[in-house]
Amino acid sequence: MNNFLSEIFERDLLKLKEELTNFKDEANIWKTTDGVSNSAGNLALHLMGNLHHFIGAMLGNTGYVRKRDEEFSQKNISREEMLANIDKVIAMVPRVLNSLTTAQLQQDFPFEVFGKRPTEFYLMHFYGHLSYHLGQINYLRRILEA
Repeated sequence: MNNFLSEIFERDLLKLKEELTNFKDEANIWKTTDGVSNSAGNLALHLMGNLHHFIGAMLGNTGYVRKRDEEFSQKNISREEMLANIDKVIAMVPRVLNSLTTAQLQQDFPFEVFGKRPTEFYLMHFYGHLSYHLGQINYLRRILEA
């Protein structure tokens, strides 16, 4: 299970890097359009914060301290800095996931978002969260740069 999860997280985090790279106008990373509240940049920051917090800090004891409000309030971080931060997440996720035993995956996750559930349930949820926002980023990029 760990290897499969590591593989799909890495695949979609690489896709996140590709989406940010595919913005022709870097300024558009921080723009929205009617009916859209979060920019691609803020969604990317949110995804990195989420994974650093729930996988890195909660499961890997990395010491990461999440500042969730800043994930949505920071603006105009350079594309290069964003890509470098995604690389840190790409390195951290498999390191943590591959350190977990089957017993740890089946234990209750250390933080209740949806009640007591095994860690493997939450890991699937975190992957779905990544995939959901990645789709939003892709669609927003295509709308802004049509």
